[in-house]
Formats: sequence, C-alpha cells, structure tokens
Amino acid sequence: MANTAVADPESGLTRAQLAQRYGLRIAGERPPLAEYARRLWAYRHFMTAYSRAKVASSFSQTQLGQLWQVLTPLTNAAVYYLIFGVILSQHRTVPNFIAYLCTGVFIFMFTQSAVLQGTSAITGNLGLIRALQFPRAALPITVTLVQLQQLLMSMVVLAGIVLLTGEPLSFRWLLIAPMLLLQTVFNVGLTMVMARLGSKLTDLKQVMPFVLRTWMYASGVLYPVSLFREHLPHWAAKLLECNPPLVFIELARYALLDSHQPHMTTSPLILWGLALAWAVVMGLGGFVYFWRGEEEYGRG
Repeated sequence: MANTAVADPESGLTRAQLAQRYGLRIAGERPPLAEYARRLWAYRHFMTAYSRAKVASSFSQTQLGQLWQVLTPLTNAAVYYLIFGVILSQHRTVPNFIAYLCTGVFIFMFTQSAVLQGTSAITGNLGLIRALQFPRAALPITVTLVQLQQLLMSMVVLAGIVLLTGEPLSFRWLLIAPMLLLQTVFNVGLTMVMARLGSKLTDLKQVMPFVLRTWMYASGVLYPVSLFREHLPHWAAKLLECNPPLVFIELARYALLDSHQPHMTTSPLILWGLALAWAVVMGLGGFVYFWRGEEEYGRG
C-alpha cells in the first residue's frame, strides 16, 4: 500500500514511479541470475587475493606456521592407520594401505573442511557484508579456495608418500587435475548451500562435525568399499557407492595407486560420469540456491 500512495503531491507520482523515474533501486536487491554471475566474475581478483590472505593468516599465531597444512592431515592419517591398519589389520586386505589411507583422508578433508568453514561463511563475515556491497557468493567461494590451496600443499606430500611406498610414477597421475577440478566445483556448490543454511540455523556448525564423521565412515576413507557389499543390502551398498566423496576418493586412488582398482566392476568411466554429474548438479544447484537468498544475508 505504501508504494501506491502519492509521495510527491506536485507531480502526483507514487514512490514506485519516482524510483523508476530516477533509476533508484532497493538496497541489496537481488539481481537476475546472469547479472549476478557477471558481477561475481568481476570480483575474481578479490576472491583469490582474499583467499591467499586467509591462508597466510590462518596459522600466523603458531610456531610452525603453514606447516600445519601438511601436519594436520598427516596426523589424522597416522591415527587412522594405527586404529584401522594396525589394530584392525586392514593392511592385510588392502594393498599399500598407507597410501590408500592417506589418499582417502586428504581428499575427504578437502570437502570436510570446506563444509565446516562454509557454515560460518556468512555469520563470520557480517561486518564485511554490512560495510561493503558485493556478491555474497564470493564468501563461500573464498572458503573453498582457501581449502583448495591447503589441499594442493598436502598433495605434494601425498605424492611423496605414494612414491616412497612403492607406487610407480605413471601417466595416470595426470587424472588428478580433472578430478580435483570436479571436486572443487562440487565443494563450491555444497559450501554455498551450507553458507545459506548456516546464516539462518546458528546451531548448524555444532551439529556438522557429527554429520561429517558419519559421512566419512560412509565414504570408504578408512577401509575398502567391498565391505559395503558384504554387510549391507544390495540397494544400500549401491547407494553408498554413488556417495560423492567416495567417488572423488576412488578416482584419486585410481590415478595415484597402480595397485588399486576402482570399486566399480564395470569401468572407471562410471566414476567419471558420477563425478561430473555431482559437480554439475551441486555446483549449479548450490549457486542458484545461494543466489535466491542474496537479499537475506547480513540483515536482522
């Protein structure tokens, strides 16, 4: 009703008509999707610079600094190897279990860390959001870029582990690049979903560690995927085999470990098809979902 009332008695125009005449828009108005994507692309240099700054500052208060980017996944892998490799003797059933385990841990932690940080991508940057006008999707994308930079450093260490445990250097290693690209697109979309949910559900960050721990056990990080088929109904095992982190982990193992064969009995092309499908569905779906909430971020 307020927009239909006469705002200027002299001209007889309503507020909406006055706004249209002078090209005024609502502050924080959500632009069309294509225009939003164009604006986001214009901020690509901001996102890369901001992500580098976040990486540099994340370990600035520790004595070992950015070395923790490597020590954290290595420590996790060591703990899991003690439990699953030594105590539960998975090394007897899985060839080169050390490299098998480290690959799973490193790749899964890329998604895990992006999801955890994504839940606070909006709530943790309210000052920046309220001070500056920019596409809010830049924040969850920056979160993923930070985790990608940390993963790339870890991949150098992983390559050393794979070689030291007897795996040969082969042309299949080149498959890591497209696999990481697809996983990054998937993570960006998932992080956008978590950022919008986290902006409304303030307790989500407390719940996600339990969800992610369950997701890790369902992703074949610590043991062979064949156990799913041995202990679960056929439909449940098939469903878990389509689990996106498991797909990316299996592709990484196929690329790096000559002794490993993918869990699919037909062809690795199935894994690539699943990885591409997950990247497209989650990447585009997460972007649209986040865009639809653009006007909500930083308000209230």
